[in-house]
Amino acid sequence: MIVNRQVLTLDEFTIKQLRDFPNATGELSGLLRDIGLAAKRVNVEVNKAGLVDILGDTGTVNIQGEEVKKMDEFANDQLVGVLRHGINCAGIASEELDDIVVFDDEVSNNSKYICMFDPLDGSSNIDVNVSIGTIFGVYRRVTPKGTPVTMDDFLQAGNKQVAAGYIIYGSSTILVYATKRGVNGFTLDPSIGEYSLSHPDIKCPPTGRIYSVNHGNFFQYEDPVRNYINVCQKKNKSNGGPYTQRYIGSMVADVHRNLVKGGIFMYPGTIDKPNGKLRLLYECNPFAYIVEKAGGKATDGKQRILDIQPKELHERTPFFIGSIEMMEELESFTGKV
Repeated sequence: MIVNRQVLTLDEFTIKQLRDFPNATGELSGLLRDIGLAAKRVNVEVNKAGLVDILGDTGTVNIQGEEVKKMDEFANDQLVGVLRHGINCAGIASEELDDIVVFDDEVSNNSKYICMFDPLDGSSNIDVNVSIGTIFGVYRRVTPKGTPVTMDDFLQAGNKQVAAGYIIYGSSTILVYATKRGVNGFTLDPSIGEYSLSHPDIKCPPTGRIYSVNHGNFFQYEDPVRNYINVCQKKNKSNGGPYTQRYIGSMVADVHRNLVKGGIFMYPGTIDKPNGKLRLLYECNPFAYIVEKAGGKATDGKQRILDIQPKELHERTPFFIGSIEMMEELESFTGKV
């Protein structure tokens, strides 16, 4: 077999970037590789989910009031375990856990970074073989190195992220991550067990023809959002369309598609849940960081997602994200952000 050495693995890519910054410690690169390792382990179990006892519910409910799937629990354990036993993370917060987890040992206390993640987004789709994923955001701690991290390190606005990413477990397994240098995607090559650079320097198209929203909640949405959805449905060749509606119900899959092809994803608040359903720290902030670095935009309908100062660990928010021109079209109905 001929190996294409023009294609960099994740490790080679991060090392190459370190060469460009001689004073870099490599700690962030190491943290990203740790997350990639945990995702490989999750990927193995996802791919054989029908053959082992990891489908269905555990019989417990998480802090969000949602049934915990067995794969949720497994993915969470893998991420916590890998990051705890590594040397690049001082503590974590997970959508599946009530409180932060502090890695209170000498090495971890001297780490610069904390990580927040949704270990398995879209897990309600596991049993029907729909794409699911892992979402994560990385922040530089604000408490002094050498001490255990505290809640202050986690309640930071999304604009303080130093990196964010997601892994999508689908027809192929892809890890996408963003730093201030841009957005890059790596596809897991099962023949060598490594992520290989497949989507270099991802840019979100300025517009698209896909809108993603749960139409089942249409009459629960505020009038400006409903008016915009009506316009999307009426798009034709004469006014920039036609638009097509695509909604998987797995946020990782929906936003990944729109990031690559152009589009807008909407999860508005409803009459019953005015603050929406999506979690600010584990889902919205990471995706907002990624899409903004790729040239798109993300808001809660009133302000930039990354500027929201969180007040609690499991805070929820309405969420609108996508191609810049489609977001501006939405804002012509909801008000300029």
